[in-house]
Amino acid sequence: MATTTAPQGPPVKTWMGHPGGLVVLFLTEMWERFSFYGMRAILTLFLAAELTDGGFGMTDVAAAALYSIYNSMVYFMALPGGWIADRLIGTRRSVLWGGIVIALGHYALAFSSHAMFYLGLVLIVLGTGLLKPNISAMVGELYDKHPELHESRRDAGFTLFYLGINLGAFIAPLLTGYFAAKNDWHVAFGIAAVGMTVAVIQYVLGGRRLEGVGLRAHKPLQPHERGKILRIGAIVLVIVLALLIADIAAGTYRAEHVITALTVMALVVPALYFVTMFRDHTLTHQERSRISAYVWIFVGAMLFWMIYDQAGSLVNLFTENDVDRTVGSFEIPTAWFQSINPVLILLLAPVFAWLWTKLDRRQPTTPVKFSMALVGIGISFLVMGVAGALAGRGLISPLWIVLVYFIQTCAELLLSPVGLSVTTKLAPLRYASQVMGLWFLATAAGNALNTWVTPLSAKVPAGVYYGGLGLLAIGVGICFWIGARKIGQLMAGVH
Repeated sequence: MATTTAPQGPPVKTWMGHPGGLVVLFLTEMWERFSFYGMRAILTLFLAAELTDGGFGMTDVAAAALYSIYNSMVYFMALPGGWIADRLIGTRRSVLWGGIVIALGHYALAFSSHAMFYLGLVLIVLGTGLLKPNISAMVGELYDKHPELHESRRDAGFTLFYLGINLGAFIAPLLTGYFAAKNDWHVAFGIAAVGMTVAVIQYVLGGRRLEGVGLRAHKPLQPHERGKILRIGAIVLVIVLALLIADIAAGTYRAEHVITALTVMALVVPALYFVTMFRDHTLTHQERSRISAYVWIFVGAMLFWMIYDQAGSLVNLFTENDVDRTVGSFEIPTAWFQSINPVLILLLAPVFAWLWTKLDRRQPTTPVKFSMALVGIGISFLVMGVAGALAGRGLISPLWIVLVYFIQTCAELLLSPVGLSVTTKLAPLRYASQVMGLWFLATAAGNALNTWVTPLSAKVPAGVYYGGLGLLAIGVGICFWIGARKIGQLMAGVH
């Protein structure tokens, strides 16, 4: 590492011209995403695998529903995770405790017990909620301590950080998928646990390079606020326990009731956030207009992620059962297909960045990009519809799945970075953090909807299911295109 002198401070180590702490956060995020995507790639496969093969023997629909609510809660918990860091313990300890809880969750998955498995999922959800939003915030805080670095250096730093995400997402399914294909499920889950353990260890050892970032809460909870928070928490806990006890006492309890309750929560909470903001009479006309525009951004993102994230559930199971994965004497593990998206992201993200830079002010507006993304994700499911129809005659070529993921990756690059950017621009200053949380809630809500949508796949032919959702997305995308000018007006100067 080289050294540089920050204003009014001792020389600090740098990494490739960036703050030295970036390498610590890069490696932490890379290994955390390694563990997350390694487990995600095999979760539905494990749940749907026969008992004799070491799985849970669930139906495809049940496996997809559990996967969907798990994925939903991972993103939903980013909201309280960010609050805990901002008001209670700071981002540094939030990331540390989040990493430890995630690691414990993955180790719990490595046991054969059903109870330990579900405990593991809960721990991963809680830990990811603490880690995921706060480690990104720490990257920004790290650059805030180095005003001598040009803003472009900050952008490049986030690009390197994003590279770590996709490196972890690419490598993990190759390893966990190899053992999953041999029905060594708990070895595969154990690999994800080891990855998270490495993340925690290097995060602790590299603490000095973080230069004191995130050691304190940004807006510590005041004594008079603690009582109010505790009362609200106690009331919510009592209501939840009362409903659960009543359900059990009546002899009507089923796991589906919990999934339904969590689904409703993931849909109601963002709606309440919007209602709260619209009822704030201190907002200016411009701020209120921008929130109105963001409602449409949120709905578009929710539909997009609802379809996109079926790659890890129904599309994954389709690849397992209906795709010819044999190459000579070797059968490609199903989970390996989950590495296609991160590879394509690494290849195509620079192309899209160059394109937007080249077009400059001639590039499409945000509503138009969202329109293109929704049409793209719709086309990907039309392709899946054709593949599903062909699968009725026998195993199909894996190139169908590669094509689906290619189209989805292009659509993702039109929506994900654009949506994140416009969220920061449309949010009223006093609601900046909460509106950023809403961006995570769009993914949570989309995955929650899948608990109701994916069961339809068992009631209609695959071609009808995928094709129908594809046409829905294309229809909404066309509506975005038609309404782009109106949404643009509501955005009040934000391009």
